[in-house]
Amino acid sequence: MHADCRKAMRRHCSSRTVCEAATSLSLESGADVSFSSVGNDETTAQEDVKVGVLLLNLGGPETGDDVEGFLYNLFADPDIIRLPKFLSPFQNAVALFISKRRAPKSRAAYESIGGGSPILKYTNAQADLLTQALEQKHGLEVKTYIGMRYWYPFTEEALEDIRKDGINALVIVPLYPQFSISTSGSSLRVLQEQFADLWVDESKLTHTVISSWYERPGYVKVMADLINNELDSFTDSELEEASDQDCARHVLFSAHGVPRSYIEAGDPYQRQIIECVENISKLLPSKEDGVEVHLSYQSRVGPIEWLRPYTDDVLPDLGENKNVKNLVVVPISFVSEHIETLEEIDIEYRELAEESGITNWRRCPALNTEPNFIEDMADMVVEALCEPSLSVTEACVANNVGDILNEEQLRLERLGISSAGIAGVGADNDLKSKRKSLKFKQTLNARIAITVVLFTLLYDLVAGQPMTQFLFGQ
Repeated sequence: MHADCRKAMRRHCSSRTVCEAATSLSLESGADVSFSSVGNDETTAQEDVKVGVLLLNLGGPETGDDVEGFLYNLFADPDIIRLPKFLSPFQNAVALFISKRRAPKSRAAYESIGGGSPILKYTNAQADLLTQALEQKHGLEVKTYIGMRYWYPFTEEALEDIRKDGINALVIVPLYPQFSISTSGSSLRVLQEQFADLWVDESKLTHTVISSWYERPGYVKVMADLINNELDSFTDSELEEASDQDCARHVLFSAHGVPRSYIEAGDPYQRQIIECVENISKLLPSKEDGVEVHLSYQSRVGPIEWLRPYTDDVLPDLGENKNVKNLVVVPISFVSEHIETLEEIDIEYRELAEESGITNWRRCPALNTEPNFIEDMADMVVEALCEPSLSVTEACVANNVGDILNEEQLRLERLGISSAGIAGVGADNDLKSKRKSLKFKQTLNARIAITVVLFTLLYDLVAGQPMTQFLFGQ
């Protein structure tokens, strides 16, 4: 480690904390997991520490040719379509069926925004700027890596680069401000499997996870500033159109939806979204100042119940029933532009809003490379290095990723981690009951999914036309 970097670490936290900031995961073949520091000698520890930051994100197809493969990876993930164990051999078949059916419409959607997803471009830019901010503001030499869940560069590729570079202290940052089993949880489970199965021989790695960061004052302020910029952009004539209303301006936070069964089983996502919106709203003009705030959920797939209210139900209600004219739509659970912001919100929802009578539309940009966002991310990484660590498994258990210990129990026990909980996390009866509830919900949802797929296949054969528009949103 460079001398200036070592001095910076001394400024921010003790050398012992730097070494112990991430859970020490010994990955030598056949060895138990230890939660000790990298080294006992202070000087040696500082000399040997090589810090990396792993940014986790969804990923997206870069060209039209990538779309079907991306969709297959998405729907092959058991955290997206949950099948009971006796149906698990059909997971890939279901994924293949849905990806082929959805590919034409999805490909057209990507064509409407330039032919592919810009998510990798923005994530690369965020990674580069984060590296610079850590160097310039904190004097830390840190290497950043990108691990996408469903398209290149995959998380497995990032871990291989991390190992080759000799990184031994890793800060893991899911680029999802709010934690969900289907986003951060899915990516962390990939890491868990990689740590347990693939890292062998001489490799050693300490790590800590920032499982959610929606409550950070820096993040909240950046979001509020972006929204206030849009609120201030309404002209006098646009405000005059709503002069007969108590609130001339409205803000609609549109969050990515998840199946309701996840929330009922303990997924913290909805609670964190609501808290996030409440925190940001405190920095916006109030109702007394003529601004009203709303929350809805978008991007649902399939016939099962997702979080409500749905964005495509709220927009007609605002326009037709409440006579809203001036609206700012905020993509609250996204940190970079991609298909859900550029196509679903900017094209589909805007058209629906205008058809419903909302004449003056604004859309708050995603955080992207907003300087204050990057600076707050750098602060967050430094704080993570100085705080007690949270391992991948602890993050999953603490956020009720219900079946991770069921599926990985034997493997984790071999690594020295008890199924009764880790560092006191996850051993309570309430969490166990939530796991049972999640398992029941998974079985029920899987049976519904299989029934839908079989019924669709039968209908296609008999009627000679697809039913996927009704069942899968095509």
